[in-house]
Amino acid sequence: MAQKPTVLVVDDEPLNVAVLSELLAPECRVLGARSGQVALDLVASETPDLMLLDVMMPGMDGYAVLAQLRRQVQGAALPVIFVTALGAEADEERGLLLGAADYVAKPIKPAVVLARVRAQLELRAARARLLDQNDWLEREVRRRTQEAALAQDLTLSALAELAETRDNETGNHIVRTQAYVEALARRLMHLPGWASELADDGLARIVKAAPMHDIGKIGIPDRILLKPGRLTPEEFEIMKTHAAIGGDTLAHAMQRAIALHPQQGETPEPVRFLQVACTIAYDHHERWDGGGYPRGLAAWAIPRPARLMALADVYDALTTPRIYKPAWSRHDTAQHIAAQSGAHFDPDVVAAFTAGREEFEAIASRLGNQAQDDHRV
Repeated sequence: MAQKPTVLVVDDEPLNVAVLSELLAPECRVLGARSGQVALDLVASETPDLMLLDVMMPGMDGYAVLAQLRRQVQGAALPVIFVTALGAEADEERGLLLGAADYVAKPIKPAVVLARVRAQLELRAARARLLDQNDWLEREVRRRTQEAALAQDLTLSALAELAETRDNETGNHIVRTQAYVEALARRLMHLPGWASELADDGLARIVKAAPMHDIGKIGIPDRILLKPGRLTPEEFEIMKTHAAIGGDTLAHAMQRAIALHPQQGETPEPVRFLQVACTIAYDHHERWDGGGYPRGLAAWAIPRPARLMALADVYDALTTPRIYKPAWSRHDTAQHIAAQSGAHFDPDVVAAFTAGREEFEAIASRLGNQAQDDHRV
């Protein structure tokens, strides 16, 4: 059985309260109040669905009650019908301007009162249903958005893992480098120049894109990628093409995304993500001094996400054993990176690494870095 709506009748005359209560009782739960202050207290504790409010009352009149009611959290949206002997058009207009939902003149006509009350209660119920529906829709949108984001993340993770599985030496390389990139970014996010790049969702977007940095290795022949020994200069030149292969692949994906979903206003998040991923894949082997590849960019021409990835990638490569070299100690790796400030790496990024060196070492230990430290850390 549906619960009856609650109507609060406010009138300083007991007879008026009794008449309205008897009229409404078959359809409503009726509360009575003989003063404005009592009515306000009842609204705070009972949360009625509708108020029938007399205007001419001693002390606090109906207009004052309505004004205070609108300042209460519980009463801000409560519909109010003025019931009064003031029948002048100016009186009705004043009540409506103050926020009353309707105006009924005394002496009341039962049929009119019932019709007005039913209309307001039905309107309030419809608004409540609409709010519930909007809440459900918002929850559903959030759920589906989260599912889509999860599907995207899993797909990207699978692609990055696919690229990594072709290089059986790298272990947890993509997981570690992603953590290194995040550690660096968090230390740089308040510096001038870096703040705008890492603000809002910028940092999360870079961290999410980091695993895509070596996606281009899928295009490197097995005879080179899986060679059990050091590469020849000619083979190394082919290996270097993985940066352009990855960047071009992601750029084409971004172009297809834009073609399928023409931009109207703000750039869609998937396109922003692909822009960052493309930048990281293409430029993470560029050097601060201009001696990197594939484009020979230098200094500030190198996109910031790629500068982060460059240091993270080198740190992991040096501190893990490869078939052509043993793992470097973390101490020696840190010294090498410091010496490469302004040469291979952005000095800001090196400073962030130096300040967070212990965090790098903790990540390496937690995520299975195989480096053998010589205890000079």
